[in-house]
Amino acid sequence: MHSFDLAAVPPTPWKNGGGHTRELACWPPDAGMEGFEWRVSVATIVAPGPFSAFAGVDRRIMLLDGDGVHLRARDDSLDHRLDRRWRPLAFSGEAAVDCTLLGGACTDFNLMLRRGRWRGEVQVVRDARQPGGTPAGLCLVLAGRWSRGDDRLSAGQGLWWSAAEAGPALVPQAGQGGDAPVLAWVELRPVI
Repeated sequence: MHSFDLAAVPPTPWKNGGGHTRELACWPPDAGMEGFEWRVSVATIVAPGPFSAFAGVDRRIMLLDGDGVHLRARDDSLDHRLDRRWRPLAFSGEAAVDCTLLGGACTDFNLMLRRGRWRGEVQVVRDARQPGGTPAGLCLVLAGRWSRGDDRLSAGQGLWWSAAEAGPALVPQAGQGGDAPVLAWVELRPVI
């Protein structure tokens, strides 16, 4: 089980200057963009432009903050306004997708899966979950506070795992004031 704090993850600028990415987890570790089997990141988009194409990859994207973007594939396979936070969208990594900002900069959560090797979805949950209950996965606190044994997690913090090792449950904490607990939850399983 690995922990992370989004605020401490260094950003990697995009080649086209349109934003930057913070990689939360990648399998295998340090695989790079050509060799990963699955990858989870948070990206900040600051300018319009094309998305990078990834042949053989299934993508999931979810708006976290900001006005959002309009995503349009040149082959008309995608035409979507990603303007409501916490609503995942799936699309093919092969698609040549152009991105237009709907306002200022925005931040999104991204899951990429090598097709035929891994499967998984992005869910937004508000109830207790079992990190390590699947072969791989990741969770990111979107709002509120969560506890796992003696550990406390707040917005921007999370866990990822690359082996099934069930431990204490991650439990939402009712608080006085503040945001209700919300979690981005990704369970990953190899394709058999």
